[in-house]
Amino acid sequence: MNFDDTPEEAVFRKEVRAWLDANAPKEYAAELKNSGFGHTALKGVDVGVASKAWQKKKFDAGWACLHWPKEYGGRGATPIERVIWQQEEGIYAALSSLFIIGHGMCGPTMMTYASEEQKRAYLPPLAAGEHIWCQLFSEPAGGSDLAGLRTKAEKDGDDCVINGQKIWTSGAHYSDYGIVITRTDPNVPKHKGLTMFFLDMHTPGIEVRPIKQVNGQSGFNEVYFTDVRVPDSQRLGKVGEGWSVSLTTLMNERLSIGSGMPTGFPDLLDFVATLETPDGPAINDRNVRSRLASWAVKTSGLKYTAFRSISALSRGEMPGPENSIGKLVAGATMQEIATFALDLQGQAGALVNPDQAAAAARFQAMLLRSPATRIEGGTDEILRNIIAERVLGLPADIRVDKDVPFNKIPTSAKA
Repeated sequence: MNFDDTPEEAVFRKEVRAWLDANAPKEYAAELKNSGFGHTALKGVDVGVASKAWQKKKFDAGWACLHWPKEYGGRGATPIERVIWQQEEGIYAALSSLFIIGHGMCGPTMMTYASEEQKRAYLPPLAAGEHIWCQLFSEPAGGSDLAGLRTKAEKDGDDCVINGQKIWTSGAHYSDYGIVITRTDPNVPKHKGLTMFFLDMHTPGIEVRPIKQVNGQSGFNEVYFTDVRVPDSQRLGKVGEGWSVSLTTLMNERLSIGSGMPTGFPDLLDFVATLETPDGPAINDRNVRSRLASWAVKTSGLKYTAFRSISALSRGEMPGPENSIGKLVAGATMQEIATFALDLQGQAGALVNPDQAAAAARFQAMLLRSPATRIEGGTDEILRNIIAERVLGLPADIRVDKDVPFNKIPTSAKA
């Protein structure tokens, strides 16, 4: 594969650079570069307001959701042009984190299953950053078994009434809309009785409770549904075929997360190049260099695996299960790198204040966020099963409940 720009791509890259040079919010550059992992902070500025302003500026100039069709708020760009944009946007992409789920997961699902009228009504405001979306999938009783969900939707006239609970919903506390998967038929096997809807997060009966994480942030939420009425016209796909709809979301989720998940390796390389230890510069230590070499190989492998997905997209193919590789490897690598960096800092590794800790406490932030990183978008165990079964073609796990009606699956005595 030739990774050099074609003449057409070089022209496009030049156009991107010229626009960014003239329009990027450079006043935020230093703070964006030094922001802690998983948390963008701007002193004296509301990050949400700054993010929406940057997204709207991109949208007005035709740089938002590049790969989306123009009629839905995009540019109709090629997958390679989208990659070029991502490469050039650089640190300013941190201002787009509010919209990752909407642009990378909910949007593609709406584009595939919503009516034409709905797509034209909901997708352009999403692309413009006027609305934020979330996906309501995981549940307390289901764990990593998404198909084991218990939130139910019952038909009532032209509406469906939803009752149940979701958990680990990223951004639900500031989202305007969401897509939700529900159980509509408990009398069939668990994968066959599911139905997907999209809804307004301000609908009566929806309660959002932020979850406090170990790093002090609350990016995840519990969401409770009590007699929430959703018009059947907001159903995505056919009744009982929600599992197929959810796979569209999940494949795009793993592409969005896996292809762009940071490992912390560039940060570590910069850190050890300047870190002084009792035995001299850390970069001169043979053990440090050995670890760096190992992580350099992994990050290089992640880069070229992502390029394979990009090449598939350029051929018009859907994201596949191989995108699970990126998330699985990147999540574990980031945790290993953060732990190593804190070990190098010795007792100072316990500092979490960015104004006091070395490297602005980026590695501390990485380590505290890493458990969530290895759970969200599919746990390590689920990803290994996907890779084993759907990429390598190995025998599937034995699933004793696969063909059993959902309401016949045994539960605990308390259930």
